[in-house]
Amino acid sequence: MRLSYRGAAYHGWQVQPGDVSVQGTIEGALSTLLRQPTAVTGAGRTDAGVNARLMVAHVDLPDGFDPREGVFLRSLNSICGRDIAIYSFAPVAADAHARFDATERSYRYFVHTVKNPFTGDLSWQAPPTLDFEAMNEAAGLIIGRRDFTSFSKLHTDVKTNICDLRRAAWTDMGEGRYYFEIAADRFLRNMVRAVVGTLVDVGRHKMAPEGILDVLERKDRCAAGTSMPAGPLFLWNIEYPYDC
Repeated sequence: MRLSYRGAAYHGWQVQPGDVSVQGTIEGALSTLLRQPTAVTGAGRTDAGVNARLMVAHVDLPDGFDPREGVFLRSLNSICGRDIAIYSFAPVAADAHARFDATERSYRYFVHTVKNPFTGDLSWQAPPTLDFEAMNEAAGLIIGRRDFTSFSKLHTDVKTNICDLRRAAWTDMGEGRYYFEIAADRFLRNMVRAVVGTLVDVGRHKMAPEGILDVLERKDRCAAGTSMPAGPLFLWNIEYPYDC
């Protein structure tokens, strides 16, 4: 299934004991409609407050049941509420896996340097003096297959902190609006917000662009910049080797 969500009301994608999650909300809606417990597996985990322009998830449905019927999709969206939109279902192979089959994920972080009353918490108001040219220079230095321990939340349960970072750049949208896009085969917890925070330090001239390489080499979260607010961050796209 292909869906999107606004993350402000949720404690992230993954089910958390005692907290409202996107995954838990969708599982509850599916279980209500299908009248049986129904688990959903997403392409990854987004942190509390982070949005998804596109999330892909897989679900095993009863034999012969077609979720593409309009009434089912409308009912599912109605139960999930206004902050989750499920767009479509597509059949895939029985062994397809939304998380492990994904070949690339991308995120975008939105900022603005001119006051805008309409962005709310979906864009971070940056100082007008922020040096985006220096930030782009620094972003280009971290592209490649590297150990991103310095940009990872501590005490996570992953086996490796190595990621293949394929794109990292700031884009000027005009009228004082910018976004940072970053793409990789995988991401660590809190990684994107920590990378953006470190680039903002470069943009404020607290660090030279090449200083980001020292941050990487130190493999120490304390060496990187602050974790940026979650609201302006969007899981933007997910790539698969097959159509879904």
